[in-house]
Amino acid sequence: MVTVSVKWQKEVYPAVEIDTSQPPYVFKCQLYDLTGVPPERQKIMVKGGLLKDDADWFKVGVKEGQRLMMMGTADEIVKAPEKGPIFVEDMPEEEQVVNVGHSAGLFNLGNTCYMNSTVQCLHSVPELKSSLTEYNQLGKSNDLDHSSHLLTVATRDLFNDLDKNVKPVAPMQFWMVLRKKYPQFGQQSNGAFMQQDAEECWTQLLYTLSQSLKSPSSSEGQDIVKTLFGIDFDNRGVAWVMPCKVTHLLYSWEEAGTGAVDRDRWMIVPDAHCICWTIWKERNSRIHCAESGEESTETETVYSLKCHISQEVNHLHEGLKRGLKSELEKASPSLGRSAVYVKDSRINGLPRYLTIQFVRFFWKRESNQKAKILRKVDYPLSLDVYDLCSDNLRKKLEGPRQVLRDAEGKKAGLKTSAKTPVSTDSDTKMTEAEESSSGSGEASKSASQEGVLPEKEHQLTGIYDLVAVLTHKGRSADSGHYVAWVKQENGKWVQFDDDNPIPQREEDITKLSGGGDWHMAYICMYKARVVPM
Repeated sequence: MVTVSVKWQKEVYPAVEIDTSQPPYVFKCQLYDLTGVPPERQKIMVKGGLLKDDADWFKVGVKEGQRLMMMGTADEIVKAPEKGPIFVEDMPEEEQVVNVGHSAGLFNLGNTCYMNSTVQCLHSVPELKSSLTEYNQLGKSNDLDHSSHLLTVATRDLFNDLDKNVKPVAPMQFWMVLRKKYPQFGQQSNGAFMQQDAEECWTQLLYTLSQSLKSPSSSEGQDIVKTLFGIDFDNRGVAWVMPCKVTHLLYSWEEAGTGAVDRDRWMIVPDAHCICWTIWKERNSRIHCAESGEESTETETVYSLKCHISQEVNHLHEGLKRGLKSELEKASPSLGRSAVYVKDSRINGLPRYLTIQFVRFFWKRESNQKAKILRKVDYPLSLDVYDLCSDNLRKKLEGPRQVLRDAEGKKAGLKTSAKTPVSTDSDTKMTEAEESSSGSGEASKSASQEGVLPEKEHQLTGIYDLVAVLTHKGRSADSGHYVAWVKQENGKWVQFDDDNPIPQREEDITKLSGGGDWHMAYICMYKARVVPM
């Protein structure tokens, strides 16, 4: 890092840090935040002429304390007449954000589209933003490591920047802290930062926030992220993973201490940073051996569902359903040898926001690299997971689902079910249920202001509405381009292609299902449709 001063017009910025490991374009993004001069308009005088976006800092020879001269005009706000209509450009920037209807874009700092698209999707969760705002008062807990604290603060600050700006934001601080917390995102090739997997970024960020945002209202110490995204299983054998730095690599599941694991579903891939993958041992899985009659149950919590893609899978629901059953081979104590065990799984608890990953990438041993499954897999705007749930959970969902059906029937002019409980405030409940089922997002406005809705006030129905899609374009996870498609509070969709937000039609969102080289869904995020108790 080199600290310089920058003179622009009559202003002098005395302490601007330059990360010489980054291209000068990143430095220009920093100056854009300070001056409002877009990078393409900036002319920065250095030895030998003007500073180019891809120049080598070593050859430029910038020194500690050096003063740089910048020329360029900032984006101007056109002033309206004293009397007359008020234009968006004349409003304060906070009001402009409201009128534009969506938050700002994010500059690409060099193959950081995986990070930008992840941030834009998670930024659309009002309950998460609310909890991050409260983190300002809660501060760092005693059992939280410093890097997790810094990443949580950086996430909070970046979310605030997106909400307050119309112009694109340079996520420099967030990116630096993310790389410090998870070094794999700092991998370089030929002096440039490498493209990374958006799903890994999504998982690591959620894991960090889950450690930071402890819910003070939970006697069991549950965290806000688990409340929003966590899913409990009573018999599923898939565990999610977290990275841990070690001095050596583990090459067998036995060494990792995981016991019974579906070897076809998990692999340990060594990398230059000596990171191995270990299983988070919290699961609730039922494993049965038909040959010996042995049966065991384990517990787990995951932050996403997986849609496994095969030749028989044409729809998201099919991929989820097929993923609930799998086979593995392990030692049978009663038989004294290896035997085949079947894992039959059902969802035992539902989150506010359901995250689904399309398992499109796999390790191709012939070429020793990640390959991508391009097969088209359709997904709906509204997803019902009732038939994927356990019997106990289905019983809990029956009442809320009936309230929802009656609300939709009333809206369509039909008579309500006689089974629906009658109460003095039934009209109010019915009205709220109608709003919840409208899909417009209006019913969740009160939730946005108050954070997570208490379970005693609202109940899940097992029906979810699509609110965000993270897509990937290209043939490999280590290349290509990631983009976020996010539903706004006004019900309209916006494509966040780094610093370029583009309005989209809802009917075009479900066309991102794959089958070619166009953008295809990699992660879908659904919001629960709820009804009052």
